[in-house]
Amino acid sequence: MFLWSVAGAMAFLGKAAQRVMACRQTLSPLCRATTRCYSSQSTHTTEKSVPYEKILKQEDGLSGPTKPLPKSADVVVIGGGSLGCQTLYHLCKLGMTNVVLLERDRLTAGTTWHTAGLLWQLRPSDTEVELLAHTRNVISSELEEETGLETGWIQNGGLFIASNKQRLDEYKRLMSLGKAYGIESYVLSPAETKDLYPLMNVKDLYGTLYVPKDGTMDPAGTCTTLSRAATARGATVIENCPVTGIQVKVDDLGVKRVKAVETAHGTIQTPCVVNCAGVWATKLGEMAGVNVPLIAMHHAYVVTERIEGIQNMPNVRDHDASVYLRLQGDALSVGGYEQNPIFWNDVSDKFAFSLFDLDWDVFMQHIDGAVNRVPALEQTGIKSTVCGPESFTADHKPLMGEAPEVRGFFLGCGFNSAGMMLGGGCGKELAHWIIHGRPEKDMYGYDIRRFHHSLTNNNRWIRERSHESYAKNYSVVFPFDEPLASRNMRKDPFHQVLQEQGCVFQERHGWERPGWFNRGGPAPVLDYDYYGAYDVPKNTDYKYSEILGKEYTFDFPPHHDVIRDECLSCRNAVAVFDMSYFGKFYLTGPDAKKAADWLFTADVNKAPGSTVYTCMLNKRGGVESDLTVSRLEPSPDVWSEAYYLAIGGGVAQHNWSHIQAVLQDQGFRCTLIDHTEDMGMISIQGPKSRELLQEVLDSDLSNDAFPFSTHKIVNAAGHKVRAMRLSFVGEMGWELHVPKESCLPVYHAVMTAGAKYGICNAGYRAIDSLSIEKGYRHWHADLRPDDTPLEAGLAFTCKMKTSIPFLGRQALEAQKAEGLRRRIVCFTVDEKVPMFGLEAIFRNGVPVGHLRRSEFGFAIDKTIGYGYIRNPDGGVVSPDFVRSGEFTLERMGVTYKATAHLKSPFDPENKRVKGIYG
Repeated sequence: MFLWSVAGAMAFLGKAAQRVMACRQTLSPLCRATTRCYSSQSTHTTEKSVPYEKILKQEDGLSGPTKPLPKSADVVVIGGGSLGCQTLYHLCKLGMTNVVLLERDRLTAGTTWHTAGLLWQLRPSDTEVELLAHTRNVISSELEEETGLETGWIQNGGLFIASNKQRLDEYKRLMSLGKAYGIESYVLSPAETKDLYPLMNVKDLYGTLYVPKDGTMDPAGTCTTLSRAATARGATVIENCPVTGIQVKVDDLGVKRVKAVETAHGTIQTPCVVNCAGVWATKLGEMAGVNVPLIAMHHAYVVTERIEGIQNMPNVRDHDASVYLRLQGDALSVGGYEQNPIFWNDVSDKFAFSLFDLDWDVFMQHIDGAVNRVPALEQTGIKSTVCGPESFTADHKPLMGEAPEVRGFFLGCGFNSAGMMLGGGCGKELAHWIIHGRPEKDMYGYDIRRFHHSLTNNNRWIRERSHESYAKNYSVVFPFDEPLASRNMRKDPFHQVLQEQGCVFQERHGWERPGWFNRGGPAPVLDYDYYGAYDVPKNTDYKYSEILGKEYTFDFPPHHDVIRDECLSCRNAVAVFDMSYFGKFYLTGPDAKKAADWLFTADVNKAPGSTVYTCMLNKRGGVESDLTVSRLEPSPDVWSEAYYLAIGGGVAQHNWSHIQAVLQDQGFRCTLIDHTEDMGMISIQGPKSRELLQEVLDSDLSNDAFPFSTHKIVNAAGHKVRAMRLSFVGEMGWELHVPKESCLPVYHAVMTAGAKYGICNAGYRAIDSLSIEKGYRHWHADLRPDDTPLEAGLAFTCKMKTSIPFLGRQALEAQKAEGLRRRIVCFTVDEKVPMFGLEAIFRNGVPVGHLRRSEFGFAIDKTIGYGYIRNPDGGVVSPDFVRSGEFTLERMGVTYKATAHLKSPFDPENKRVKGIYG
C-alpha cells in the first residue's frame, strides 16, 4: 500500500487507496485514468494483463498504419517520443524532406507519456547547459512561432533545495557556470525561500538555488506540435506501425551498412535508421546486430489532489531527500529516485519484482522527504498514480551517434529520465550528425563509441552500472567521483603489484588505472553490493569506498599532500606512471602513408624511428584526438609502411571507430590492428630518469643518441621493449611499451634501479596536475571535437606550411584567415583556492567564458585553470585582447583575481623535456 507516513496514511490516501485496490480487481476506465502502468511488452498491468496494443485498437479504432508506407526514405526515425519527434523536426529544419517516423503505437506511447516534463537550465556540464538552452528555446518560442500551436510550456521557475553545505556548494558552482551563459539564478536563504514558497518547510534548509526561467513542458503537446511542424516541412509520420526487422548489407569493402526497415505492412528502403525507441532500443539494436547498453527501471510518481496556495509555485528538486515536486495546475506531481529501483519486467532475475506487489513499498522512500518539505501533503489525497519504464545507462549519459557495428544505424536513446529536457538540443545535434557526419557541439560524452566493445554486450556491466546511475541520480556531483559498480572489468599486468603498494584506482572505460597511492596500504576494489539493496550483503570495512568518501569535497581533498609528493618527486627526482590503458594500434597496408597524411595534422612521414605528437580532426577542423604516431622501419615480410599509434585510453575506442570510418570513406587499403590488451606501458619521468634507465636499458640515452621525440627497440632487463623519449608531464623521460608477459620483470627492474634515485609510483591525479602546470592539453577537457588546434594553441601540430592535404585543413585555413573568435587562455590564481573547472571567467567585469579544467600546480604553488574566452562584441580574440584585460574567476559566487598567460607558467622554453636542467 502507498503511504505518505504511517501516522497520516489514511488521511493522505483517502479515495486514492480504494482506487489502487480496485485496480487489482478490474480494468475499469477510471483505473486507466488514475493508475497508468505499462510493461516492456506494452501491457496494461493488473493481476490479469491486457495487451496494450489491444487497448489502443479498442479505444482509438486503430487496426493498421495511419498512413501508407513509402517505398524508400533518406532517413527512418523509429520511435515517436521526445527524441524521435525532435530528431525528425530538426532533420526537416536542416532541409531533409524524404524522412519517415515510425511509431509502434501512437506518439508518446512509450517512455515519453509518463515523463514529468521538467526543464532545469543548470547542469554540471557546459555542453548540457547548451543542449538545455536549445530545448527551452524550441519549446518556449520557436515551435509556437512556426506553427501557431502551443506546446504547453509553463515558466514557473525552479528551486533546488540544499540541506547541507556541500549541496549548496554544488549549487553555487552551477550558479557560477550559469553566469557564463547568461542564465539568471539566485542563492536564497531559508527565509527568502519561505517568502518565495510559503507552503515549504524551511527549518532544516541550508539554502536554495532559484532559477526563475525554469519550467515544465507538456509531453503530448510538445510531440504533437513537433510532428506537425515536421510534416509541414515534408516529413511523414506513421503511427501504429511496429518495426519487425532491420536489413543490413555488406558492401564491397566488407563494411556493414543499413539497407532497409521491415514492418508487417511493408519495407522501407533506407541507408539510415535512427533508434529512438527508448526502453525498447535494445531490441531494435538486436535486429541490426548493434549492442545498445541500457536497462529499464520502474519509475513512478503520483499526482495529488488540489492543494490550496500551491498555484504558481516553482518546481522543486530536493536532491538530499531524493524527491521532486512538479507544479501541476493546483496540484503537485511527486516522484524521485531510490537506491533499490525495480528492474523492469525481468521475471527470470531475482532482482525483478511484481509491479503491484512492491511499487508502493519502493516509492515510500520518497514520502517522508516530500511531506517534510511541503507539510500540506500529509493531508492531501492522491488523484492519480503513474508508473512506467525508464531507460538508464552505465554512466548516466544518453546513447547517441552512429553505432560502430553498422554504418547508418544511429542511436538516440538511453536518456536516464532526461529525454524531454535534453530532447531539443540532442535532436538538433543528432540531425546534424546524420547529415554532416558529426554533431556541432562536443557530444563525446553521449557518443556510443565512448564505450569499449567488450563492455557494451556485458550484462553484468550494464546491469550494475545502470543500477548505480539510477541510485546516484540525485547525488552530489563531486570532482573525484568514482563508480563502485562493475569494477575490475579490464586490468593491466601491473594491477596486482600496484594494488599491493596502495594504489587507489580510477575506472576509465572499463580499465582500472592508477589514480594515486595511499600511504595506508592496499585498498582493493570489491564486488558491487548494490548499496545493500535486494538483500545483497553490504560491503563492510570497505577501505576503498571509505577513502573515496573522504575525497568527495569541493575543498582541497584530504589526500592533497599525497598528490603533491607524487608531483614533486617527478619534478625533483623521478616517478613511474602506469599508462597501460592507452590505446596501442598499428596502421599498416599499401595505402598506409596516404592514410597517415590524411588522418594526422602533423607530418608523420619523417624518418623511421621518429615519434610525432599530432591531432586528428573532423572535417569542421575540430579535434577528434591528440596522440603520438611513431613511424616504423619497413619490414619486407610484414609491411612496407607502418605506424604505431598511442592514444589516451579514454578515447581509444572512439578513435578506433573514427579511423575505421575515415579509411572506409576514403577507400584507403589499410589495416588498423589493436594491440591495446597485448601490451603494457610505463612512463619514467623526471630529472633522474636518464641515470636510472641507463642502468636498465642497453641503449645510449644521451641527447645525441636518443633525442626527444624518437623511439627505438631496446632491451630492458633482458626483454625487448619499444622505448620512446616523450613526456606528458613536462620532464625528461621515456615511455616503455612492453609486451604483456614482460611487464612485471621490466617494472621490477626499473623500481630496483630507481631506489637510490628516490623513485616513486605516481598516478593520474599527479599527471593531471603536472600536465596542466606545463600547459599540455587533456583530450575532452580542454581539447574537444568542437575545438580547433588553432583555438587550442596547437597550431604547431598542423602541417599548414606544406601542401599536404589533411582532414579538416580547409576549415583551419578559413578560420586562420578570419581570425580566432575564441582562444584558450591559461589563468593562475595567487590565493590557494581549489578550482575544478566550470568556474566563470570575467574580463573587465564581463563574462567571457568558463574554465574547462583546473588543478593545483605544486611546482609553482598556485591554482591553474584553462578556459576558452570570447570577445563579448563578437570580434577576434587576439593576444592583445588577452594581455589588455583584467581577469577574475568566479568560484561558488566568490571572485578571485587571476593572471592570464599565453604561454605555460612552468618552463615556457621547454628546456626540461630536452634534459636541460639548472
